[in-house]
Amino acid sequence: MARKFEEYEKEVIKVIKKENLFTINMIFTYYGGISRGHFYEINLHKSDNIIKAINDNKISVKNHLYKKWQQSDNATLQIALYKAICEQEERVNLSQSNVDHTSKGDKIGTPDLSHLTTEDIEKLLNKDK
Repeated sequence: MARKFEEYEKEVIKVIKKENLFTINMIFTYYGGISRGHFYEINLHKSDNIIKAINDNKISVKNHLYKKWQQSDNATLQIALYKAICEQEERVNLSQSNVDHTSKGDKIGTPDLSHLTTEDIEKLLNKDK
């Protein structure tokens, strides 16, 4: 009898929690009960329960690191924490190599030339000749 989605899901979640996994790809290193192809074939990668288990691990580690960084006297760790929690404007102010790829906050686009006639376009193209 073929194993069911729910059975695989339960086993995979157990491994995710035990081994503290952070990505789908890490599952295949620690769980040999299913091939990568079959895993995707039966849509385990879309399982809300598996995704939640992975995200719970990520959140737990992030919170642990944030607490360590907050308690640290190391300036590099404090800046890393600040960058993780600050607003975009503050992050730009902290950056030593910020490159603004916009025009004063406006996106750079191409001008609307639809109003030009063929003669106008020819004049523009031949302007330097």
